[in-house]
Amino acid sequence: MAISNSNSGVDTSKLFNPINLKELPHLTHYVSTIQTHQNPLDHDPYFHTDQGFYVSQSDVVLRQITYDLSGTFATPFPLSAYHRAGPRNQVFFHPSEVRAAIVTCGGLCPGLNTVIRELVVGLWDLYGVRQIFGITAGYRGFYWREPVELNPKLVDDWHKRGGTVLETSRGGFDLNKIVDAIENLRFNQVYIIGGDGTMRGAVKIFVEIRRRKLNVAVVGIPKTVDNDVGIIDRSFGFQTAVEMAQQAISAAHVEAVSAVNGIGLVKLMGRSTGHIALYATLSSRDVDCCLIPEIDFFLEGKGGLFEFLDKRLKANGHAVLVVAEGAGQDIIPRTDSQKQEKDESGNPVFLDVGVWLKSELNKWWAREHPGELFTVKYIDPTYMIRAVAANATDNLYCTLLAHSAIHGIMAGYTGFVAGLINGNYAYIPLDDIASAKNPVNTKDHKWSWVRSVTNQPDFEKS
Repeated sequence: MAISNSNSGVDTSKLFNPINLKELPHLTHYVSTIQTHQNPLDHDPYFHTDQGFYVSQSDVVLRQITYDLSGTFATPFPLSAYHRAGPRNQVFFHPSEVRAAIVTCGGLCPGLNTVIRELVVGLWDLYGVRQIFGITAGYRGFYWREPVELNPKLVDDWHKRGGTVLETSRGGFDLNKIVDAIENLRFNQVYIIGGDGTMRGAVKIFVEIRRRKLNVAVVGIPKTVDNDVGIIDRSFGFQTAVEMAQQAISAAHVEAVSAVNGIGLVKLMGRSTGHIALYATLSSRDVDCCLIPEIDFFLEGKGGLFEFLDKRLKANGHAVLVVAEGAGQDIIPRTDSQKQEKDESGNPVFLDVGVWLKSELNKWWAREHPGELFTVKYIDPTYMIRAVAANATDNLYCTLLAHSAIHGIMAGYTGFVAGLINGNYAYIPLDDIASAKNPVNTKDHKWSWVRSVTNQPDFEKS
């Protein structure tokens, strides 16, 4: 039905295009012997499962919710939608038969222990599951170590701790060994918590399980402190990371204003995206320049970083510079062997942009202002930020992500991710998440706000 507004002068007759509902893989697509059961929540004294309590197949979440009615910018066609997260009235696992495995992979992130805790407590209290196991040391833990049995009493205070009590590691992904272990240990629910590389591994695990026609459901909970996972509103731990980054920026500001021609240099996490640096800059208001991987900056010449900092030091006597770890990697000199170097996850090894910038700043000042006082204080809070416990907002987010994952997997869905889309929890196919990116859009309002706060150059060469 078209929406009309005679006062707007805008034609809205073609506003609503067909909606493409993303299909979710389900165990019944390849396992024919599954039986359904009444949802145990019907007997939970703390829930009131009246009409409308359960989520149905017709409940969806739209990916795109903003439109340009003038037609200047085309509306995506077709519109994408995802199944809404939440409990279903029928489940495809009997609680007594569930053997759940939980694994954390990759780097640390605030909220990991909260997700683990809430998976355990949610399975135990909501659905009556009693066989819950933790896989230690990442993917290799499936075939390398014995699983650890988990229960609510054991994980009671885990949400107050940083890191992951289950331990984690990078690499160690051996598909056949992992799926063999899942089959041999009789796991039928697998909860995988990790970043984009981990999610790509989860896709392969799901595909192999489906090929073997195993009655095993796989769900991913995307974790990346950088907030570089696409489609979803944000990754858990991100808000805690931005909050912690403020302490480093504040310290850099104090050091800078306490010195003659002082520069406070802060390197924040962000290999491929600059979300932490961006939001920390907007939150702080003490930052004079923000450098992120999505922009190309240069040092020398008109419009370069040195010219800008020289003007800022003359005007204010100090400056604070925030740089994301992935920024400037293309202009840092490196040897041929360094260009080929990879980490355990297969990612290119980055050189320390903070150390390099500090060195270049000192060289520049000595060359342009010989004999004048100058100080660069470099702060790298990377491990402080990612190792802390989640704040209240992220703890709540982690809880709802974990419970959304449980509801989906109990409903028989598999090969999906639980995530927040436009403020609503939804189920997203794993392969969609594994291939989606979330770069900072330097053409939108947020980056303009950064520029308005810092008054930094656009680093475009004439």
